[in-house]
Amino acid sequence: MSTVLDSVRPDAVPPAVVKAADILAEATRTGVACPPVRTLLDEGGDLETAYAVQQLNVRRGLDAGRRIVGRKIGLTSPAVQRQLGVDQPDFGALFADMAVPDGGEVPVGRLLQPKVEAEVALVLGRDLPHRECTVVDLLRAVDFALPALEIVDSRIANWDISLVDTVADNASCGLYVLGATPVPLTRVNLSAVTMTMARNGAAVSEGTGAACLGSPLNAAVWLASALAERGDPLRAGDVVLTGALGPMAPATPGDYFEAHISELGSVRVGFAKDATTTVAAEGDDQ
Repeated sequence: MSTVLDSVRPDAVPPAVVKAADILAEATRTGVACPPVRTLLDEGGDLETAYAVQQLNVRRGLDAGRRIVGRKIGLTSPAVQRQLGVDQPDFGALFADMAVPDGGEVPVGRLLQPKVEAEVALVLGRDLPHRECTVVDLLRAVDFALPALEIVDSRIANWDISLVDTVADNASCGLYVLGATPVPLTRVNLSAVTMTMARNGAAVSEGTGAACLGSPLNAAVWLASALAERGDPLRAGDVVLTGALGPMAPATPGDYFEAHISELGSVRVGFAKDATTTVAAEGDDQ
């Protein structure tokens, strides 16, 4: 099926967009963080320019054989917005090779400067093609919800990011972990769920569903409408990470995170202490 990404080619976008995409791609390849890319774009860039950078690197990933399995919504929590100094949501692409199994470990060196946040994931059973998506459309489309951990990562040194930087950098997406027990929406009130996340057994983040744009459903409606407007709508089978329910926490080798979301259950991930302790990510076929 043709999408807006099919037309994204280096020769069809401004040189500054290509340069910013190249710098971010090189940081990913080498594991060496780069300076902010906002300085490469006219007057610091705007959201559309930043999304053009993101789309170019997503297109390159697809050309290399990677597979998109969904989308993430970022910056829905006021607490996370304060942490990063931004004031609105964004979105990025989820690839199959970003998935880590529940209880698995992230290999040393896989990410540059990871942080972990807990959120609600939705898995779709129907397409959401409407530019003005409603909550009813979403409720009909969602098969089930899962607890999730997003391991965010910035290719930009010291997390020195503006909204333009994080959008260009695929919404600072790194990896993600999904819980193993699906819950239909008829059995959960997502705006009322509570979340506690622990690192090495000590609580480091707390929040509620209401912290995510009032409800994770509201965040997903925003995303569905935004993607449909761009000609690249959410499809049946997509995973949607709806946004953090509380502040993110930094991760270092040897750390172990567990989040519990009421009515949805728990999800866990570890970070290997050294290069000899790894568990392969899901989706190795990309």
